[in-house]
Amino acid sequence: MTQEAHVSVQSSTGPLTTEAGAPVADNQNSETAGIGGPGLIQDQLLMEKLAHFNRERIPERVVHARGAGAYGTFTVTADVTRYTRAKFLSEVGKQTETFLRFSTVAGNLGSADAVRDPRGFALKFYTEEGNYDLVGNNTPVFFIKDAIKFPDFIHTQKRDPYTGSQEADNVWDFWGLSPESTHQVTWLFGDRGIPASYRHMDGFGSHTFQWNNEAGEVFWVKYHFKTDQGIKCLTQPEADKLAGEDPDSHQRDLRESIERGDFPSWTVQVQIMPAADAATYRFNPFDLTKVWPHADYPPIEIGKLELNRNPENVFAEVEQAIFSPHHFVPGIGPSPDKMLQGRLFAYGDAHRYRVGINADHLPVNRPHATEARSHGRDGALYDGRHGGAKNYEPNSFGGPVETGRPAWQPIAVSGTTGQSEAPSHAEDNDYVQAGNLYRLMTEEEKERLVGNLAGFISKVSRDDIAQRAIENFRKADPDYGKRLEAAVQALRG
Repeated sequence: MTQEAHVSVQSSTGPLTTEAGAPVADNQNSETAGIGGPGLIQDQLLMEKLAHFNRERIPERVVHARGAGAYGTFTVTADVTRYTRAKFLSEVGKQTETFLRFSTVAGNLGSADAVRDPRGFALKFYTEEGNYDLVGNNTPVFFIKDAIKFPDFIHTQKRDPYTGSQEADNVWDFWGLSPESTHQVTWLFGDRGIPASYRHMDGFGSHTFQWNNEAGEVFWVKYHFKTDQGIKCLTQPEADKLAGEDPDSHQRDLRESIERGDFPSWTVQVQIMPAADAATYRFNPFDLTKVWPHADYPPIEIGKLELNRNPENVFAEVEQAIFSPHHFVPGIGPSPDKMLQGRLFAYGDAHRYRVGINADHLPVNRPHATEARSHGRDGALYDGRHGGAKNYEPNSFGGPVETGRPAWQPIAVSGTTGQSEAPSHAEDNDYVQAGNLYRLMTEEEKERLVGNLAGFISKVSRDDIAQRAIENFRKADPDYGKRLEAAVQALRG
C-alpha cells in the first residue's frame, strides 16, 4: 500500500472532534484572557491534547525494543499428526494467520537497525485453539543457559550506570567469566552477525519444545525458519555506513518489500527427537547454548511462512504487540530448558507492566480464529467484553468450563529441590560446539570472525579481561585462540 493510499484510508468525513466526540471549532488557536493574554485552563481542547501527548509513549521493551513487524500466513506442507495434535498443524494445506515481529536485542527504541546484535524472531499463530507464540532469534543458540543469569547478561549489553555508554569492559568481563557464551559469540561475530535485512536471515525457535500426539506420545522439537530470499549479510564497515545513513534500513526494507508485492517467505522445518533419546543424547538437549547437529536429527520441512500485510499503525500493532512463550496450544508445550522456564514468566510479566493487564484485548494480541473466554475482569482499559456474565468458575449460569485435558504431557522429575546446574551429558562442555562451528568456516570466514572479535576485545581497558576472553576461544580451538591473541595484541600495541 502506498503512502497516498494510507492517507486515504485514514481520512474520514465530518468535523474534527474532541476525544469525547464534541466538534472542535478552532484547532489553530488556544484560548486566552484577551488578545495576547495568558492561556485559560477552561480551554479543555488544549488540556486534552497536551495531556494525551505527554502520555503517548509506553515503556519501551527492556530488550528487543527496536523492531518491525508484519502479518502473514503459515501453510502446512507435511503431515505431522504422528508427532502433534495441534489443530493448526492437523492437515496438509491448512493455513493460519500469523504476525511476526523482528527486533534487535540490546539497542533502545531509537537505535539503528544495521548493528551487530542477535535478531528477535517472535511469531504469533492465530490458531482456532488460541494464540500460539513462538519467541525465538535468528541464531539457534544463546549466550547463557539459565534464566537467573539473564538480567546480569543484559546489564552488560546496556548502558553502564556510570558512563552511560555500552562498555567493552562489561561485555567481555561477563563473557570471559561465562564460557558457555563462547558458542553464541562465535555466531555473533561471524559473517551472519549483521543481517542485510530482516528478509535475508533465518529464524529459530532456539529452545527445545514438547510436541505430543493424540496417543500421548512425547517428542522434543526444535524449530527452524529458512529464508527463501537467501542469506545476505553486511560487513562491519558496510553496517557502520548504513546505520549512520539510514538507521531505519531493516524496517523500511520489510515494509517496502510487502508494499510492492514482494512477499518474504521462510521454509519451516523442525528437528524431532523421540522423548526416550533425551536422557542419553551426547549433548543436553535442553541446553540453549547447544544445537542438535543435523546429522543426528535431520530437519524435516513442515510448512511455509509468508509475510503479506503491513501493519496500519506501528504503535498499535508493533509496539503494543505482546508475545509470550507461555502461550501454548494443545499438542505443544514446554521442556526442562532452564532459559525457557524463566521466559515463561518473564515475557508475560514484562507485558503486564509495559502495556497493561488487558494487553491481550488489543486487536493485534487477541485471538483471531477463536474467542477468549476467561473469568479475568476489570483493570486499566478493560473493554467490558464480558457484559454481565459471572466472573467465577465453576458456576451454574452457563459459563465456560475446563476441558480436563492438559495441552502438554507431564514431565517426569526426581531428586530433591535446590539450586543446581543442568545435568551434564557425554559431550557437554562450553567449548565443543563453538570449536565445531569455527572449523566449519572457510579460511576467509575465519579471518573476518577473528577481525570482528579482535576489534571489540581490543577496546577493553584491562589486560586480564582481554586475556580471559581469548582463552575461552583457545579452548574451543587452539588455532582460533592463537589467531585471536595475535590480532588483539596487534591492535592493542
